[in-house]
Amino acid sequence: MSKQLIGIVVCALITLVSAYADESTEVSAALKTVKAHPRLLLSAPALGELKERATSDPVLQRIAQQIVGQADKALEAPPLQHKLKGPRLLHVSRACLDRVYTLALAWRWTGEDRYAEAALSNLRVVCAFPDWNPSHFLDTAEMSHAVGIGYDWLYDYMDPETRDTIRRGLIRLGLEPGVRAYTQDKPWWITSEFNWNQVCNSGLLIGALAVIESDPGYGETIVPTAVKSLPRALASYNPDGLWNEGPGYWNYATSYTAYGLAALKSALGSYFGLDEFPGLARTAYFPLLTAGPTGHFLNFADSGEKSRRGPMPPLFWLSRTFDLPDVARAEHQFLQNHAAKPHHLIWYVPPPEGAGAALPLDRYFASTVPVAVSRSAWDDWEALFLGVKGGYNQVNHGHLDLGNFEMDALGIRWTRDLGSDNYNLPGYWDKKKGGKRWQYYRLNSLSHNVPLIDGQGQDPLGKAPMVRTGGNAQGAFAILDLSSAYEDHARSVLRGAATIAERRAVVIQDEYMLKTGVAVTWAMTTDAEITIENTQHAILTQKGKTLHVNILTPVDASFVVESAERPKPERRNRGVRRLLAQVPAGAKAVTVTVCLRPDWPEGGPVALPTMVPLKDW
Repeated sequence: MSKQLIGIVVCALITLVSAYADESTEVSAALKTVKAHPRLLLSAPALGELKERATSDPVLQRIAQQIVGQADKALEAPPLQHKLKGPRLLHVSRACLDRVYTLALAWRWTGEDRYAEAALSNLRVVCAFPDWNPSHFLDTAEMSHAVGIGYDWLYDYMDPETRDTIRRGLIRLGLEPGVRAYTQDKPWWITSEFNWNQVCNSGLLIGALAVIESDPGYGETIVPTAVKSLPRALASYNPDGLWNEGPGYWNYATSYTAYGLAALKSALGSYFGLDEFPGLARTAYFPLLTAGPTGHFLNFADSGEKSRRGPMPPLFWLSRTFDLPDVARAEHQFLQNHAAKPHHLIWYVPPPEGAGAALPLDRYFASTVPVAVSRSAWDDWEALFLGVKGGYNQVNHGHLDLGNFEMDALGIRWTRDLGSDNYNLPGYWDKKKGGKRWQYYRLNSLSHNVPLIDGQGQDPLGKAPMVRTGGNAQGAFAILDLSSAYEDHARSVLRGAATIAERRAVVIQDEYMLKTGVAVTWAMTTDAEITIENTQHAILTQKGKTLHVNILTPVDASFVVESAERPKPERRNRGVRRLLAQVPAGAKAVTVTVCLRPDWPEGGPVALPTMVPLKDW
């Protein structure tokens, strides 16, 4: 994206975000015309249309049957308990949310009272809790969401006494803390650009909309304030739909974006302009294109270890809202071998007719954390995949991983990211320069597939723009400027990552202009067994497959292997290894070029290429 176009987008966003100062009047007026129960996400008319479609749509029938089957299992789940030690209450709130959606939706679909009674049993339990842990407000917001949906969907089923019990619990434990947050406490998440914003605002507005007729004061405070706050996070999808907290947090943040906007639309008849952010209309492609053929995501920020593509119901909502048939097609293809979730039924989109156009092989996502991905094919689990990221080390949930790359081939994730560590480790969130966060192996540069200079990793304040990308039938490339992350030792550090030879191999090339002739290291983390054939050729084996890794330059570089295992209390990383290409101290201008060549069943590894300077890529 050109600087001129980015400037236009930024100006448009400033105008769009500032417009929400005038939305309060429109939202307040809409609250006086709220629709009847059930009004949140799935109205009675919308449910009727789904049931009618199911009579002739076998895909919808299958999804509905899966949800009812999940509800049958939820009938046997043990009672929820108030837990603030060990597992946070957040785990309880998510269990409650899953049970309420599954059980209440099964009741609405089948009419069988046992599902409604089980959902109400869960609601009674959580509404008797002493609190919903407002000190960690995600817990409060998620529980407000769960109880708000249950109250709305089961409203006509409940007797007056039960209805009053659930309503009072929602107000005491969720909405009153929410009003205090907005009017008195003013917590940081109100102005946050990340997932806490969507979760807290959307969870509260769903709860407030559930009781708006009987207790309008809560909605009159919460809903307009949430609508005013949400644009700060929604702007983070711009310009290309990438989520800076990584693919793992994309599903969480985007699910709550969809919950909140869908609730506004179904209850009040409007998105109030919250659907107008250009990145939101494009964000469905981010998780689709950053998942490799193995199903593993390009795993950056505090994503879970070996974070994988799973069922993603917000893809259906995005497809419906922005008319993206290829997105719906991709999710339907995934659901052929995976169980659906309740929101796949709620936001159901029929499978588009025909094969449709293939998703692109290469994609550059412009963002605060720019990402480039390239692959050899779709619908081939053994295809080659390469992803590389730049960005800013201070981004929310960020690691010291500018220039990190990951690679799939032959159905194997060869080059991997270890993911997050335990959030409860001391100082885990202390991300300032010199902060405790950067002493943890999984979070600092020593565990990532990034350059090391004089044995040291990246500056916690470092940034890495993606300066150039390109591609053709032979492959694609991205070049990043990592200089800011290594300025103590280098005048310039550039990293190039490319798929080559008809997308059958990968080259990672680092070009250094050092201040003094210190040693530099190229590094990758892997689950594979490593055999050093000679100082510049390593053979990696995993699940019967083989990857050749060769140093092309410089001639004095050599491979060594080290363990990535760590002592407690950090996660152990058992069996994980590091392949390092070490360049001894001496020269100030150094180019390290490494080629990764899968041993393909047909044709074997490609011939070794020659080194080409990044300026000529």
